[in-house]
Amino acid sequence: MSDAPEDRIDRTAALLGAGGAVDRDALFALYEENAGKDDESPVTVEFELLKDLEKRLDRYLVDRVPFLSRTQIQRLIDEEAVTVNGRVPKSSTKLRKGDRIVANLPPPPSGSIQPEDIPLDVIYEDDAIIVVNKPAGLIVHPARSHKSGTLVNALAWRFKYISGGELSKLGEEYARPGVVHRLDKHTSGAIVSAKNDTAHWRLGKQFEMRRTDKRYLALVHGHPEKDVETIDLPLGKHPSIKEKYAVRHDETGKQSLTIARVRERYVVASATAAVEKYALVELELKTGRTHQIRVHLSYIGTPIVGDDMYGGRHSTQRMLGGDNDAMLLARQALHATTLGIKHPMTDTPMAFTAPVAADLKRAIELLRAATRASGAEYAPLATAPGTTIDFAAAGL
Repeated sequence: MSDAPEDRIDRTAALLGAGGAVDRDALFALYEENAGKDDESPVTVEFELLKDLEKRLDRYLVDRVPFLSRTQIQRLIDEEAVTVNGRVPKSSTKLRKGDRIVANLPPPPSGSIQPEDIPLDVIYEDDAIIVVNKPAGLIVHPARSHKSGTLVNALAWRFKYISGGELSKLGEEYARPGVVHRLDKHTSGAIVSAKNDTAHWRLGKQFEMRRTDKRYLALVHGHPEKDVETIDLPLGKHPSIKEKYAVRHDETGKQSLTIARVRERYVVASATAAVEKYALVELELKTGRTHQIRVHLSYIGTPIVGDDMYGGRHSTQRMLGGDNDAMLLARQALHATTLGIKHPMTDTPMAFTAPVAADLKRAIELLRAATRASGAEYAPLATAPGTTIDFAAAGL
């Protein structure tokens, strides 16, 4: 979400209801619109005082954001989610005419999540956070068309019956308690959730400021021209297809930067088909736009295997060098492999690796074997500068 002043003003106007207070239904609509996107920025509103007020900052924001309590407002201020004239204030700061207040708003808390006994592959858990290896096909949080069977439902069960604790209350109104960032339904891999409000806000700040390290592995069609490529192409909504995004060199395009590092190249040869080329690519995101990796890789001519929305093909085992026609990859072969954060309560650097999903691992094994069998020289590439994913830790 852009931080340009004119964008904040437009969003604020759209969110304000009668009396200049934030309308919770409008806020709901905006969060629902953003659901499933990779842009983890919170909703931001801006207020300008037109006259002097004999009010503290926290009391002023209680009037403007009536669905948050004064205690919750004070927590936002303590976590530096509010600024006055570009500076970090105190709850007791007295406001004056001309002051500009910018606040990052969570979805209003309330409601409940139905616990469901869905198995989870837990990488790490303590009193503040939990990191899981999300399987492909599992939606992160309930939405209008998916009220159950999500990661949030599974976490609610785990905390109630196994490990104790609870998801943070932030986002609970929209069935997304504890959800700090998201992965697409068909993307597998590491995802962190918060178990208290303080952890949620501090983690959210890390994602917003791009202080996290997220690395993905993608299996792509073709051989990228360069072993290391910086893909700097603006992205926006597709001009004619609602669900898609595209490279946009107009006013709708937002700056988007991906670094792609080739880890392995493969060749599949057969007596009845032309030689097919594939590659395993490590992706580092410098921005977090919706479908960023998928659109960028497709644009440079190496779409992700299984990603039929952006030019990839669903692949059987035989297509990848196997001996049968069983479908292997009918989803985008994209895995959030590593996640680096600072622990929200201790500020300790932490790095987590999610072992590669079984379907992607099998595809890589077939491609390695097919490359050797084709007579092509096969060897993992020398580690490119900036590569961080440990194949052994990832199960490769």
